[in-house]
Amino acid sequence: MAEGEHLGVSSTLPPTPSMKTLKKQWLEVLSTYQYVLCFCFLGLFFSLAGFLLLFTSLWYLSVLYLVWLFLDWDTPQQGGRRYQWLRNWTAWKHLSDYFPLKLVKTAELPPDRNYVLGSHPHGIIAVGTVCNFATEGTGLSQVFPGLRFSLAVLNCLLYLPGHREYFLSCGACSVNRQSLDYVLSQSQLGRAVVIVVGGANEALYAVPGEHCLTLRNRKGFVRLALRHGASLVPVYSFGENDIFRVKAFAPDSWQHLLQVTIKKLLSFCPCIFWGRGLFSAKSWGLLPLARPITTVVGRPIPVPQCPQPTEEQVDHYHTLYMKALEQLFEEHKESCGLPASARLTFI
Repeated sequence: MAEGEHLGVSSTLPPTPSMKTLKKQWLEVLSTYQYVLCFCFLGLFFSLAGFLLLFTSLWYLSVLYLVWLFLDWDTPQQGGRRYQWLRNWTAWKHLSDYFPLKLVKTAELPPDRNYVLGSHPHGIIAVGTVCNFATEGTGLSQVFPGLRFSLAVLNCLLYLPGHREYFLSCGACSVNRQSLDYVLSQSQLGRAVVIVVGGANEALYAVPGEHCLTLRNRKGFVRLALRHGASLVPVYSFGENDIFRVKAFAPDSWQHLLQVTIKKLLSFCPCIFWGRGLFSAKSWGLLPLARPITTVVGRPIPVPQCPQPTEEQVDHYHTLYMKALEQLFEEHKESCGLPASARLTFI
């Protein structure tokens, strides 16, 4: 068996742009662009459209949606829902080919237990985490057979029209305690919750070539794992910060203070970022740069079940997790195109 196959990833090199047909290149570009537009604007667009419809002869469409929203209100707190056909949508495969995206397994994750995966970094649009764990774009179910992955996202996103349907249909659930406790309390084992631990705050540090993670004081995911006896699994997406150019402000600047304040108030972090144009790689636009993203899933850290974990227990397993994540980074950074001098920074 080839080494790449042993790690759970195909050893076949992805086709270069010069090897792809024009049709294939456009399918990749459009598939990637739909994700960017949906991630950034879908909720805003449908919220505004629903409001404006109230003043037209089609007002009843907005009312019907509000009734549906009321009846379906608790779904994000109860594991969400998923449509396998959407997770298998061909567009996700085109998106993964665009960068390209690659999912690497370093150890088996047996389906006879539950897992809490900490995914890093968030980047600007978390494309490595979403495409690898909320879709079948990189063959998740073949790499980790028997596991049911649930991507935890901000609660507010699951109550915005458009955003709600987009993420719930891909198997997302709310990142709050009630929702995650529900998922990991199911009688059937093999549940895997994926949490982008650094959250929107990491978008402030999504600078190409930088590897700065908001993790030092993020311990809620460790408490979750302890309450349910779920193994902790570190995940790092090499290249996530390289797909956009970002305007970074000094920590003591008023612009940075404004970004942090808006993040605290609205749970999202406004950033100035740009990629390439839709029709030309030499122009500016919202299309991400085609840079390889390799998502490496580390070895599971066994965690005992403690319904009421102490701070000492939380600190102990949080430290173990940080060391395991740093080791994962060091072991794979050079094979993923980083220089030997690259270092992971925790804030």
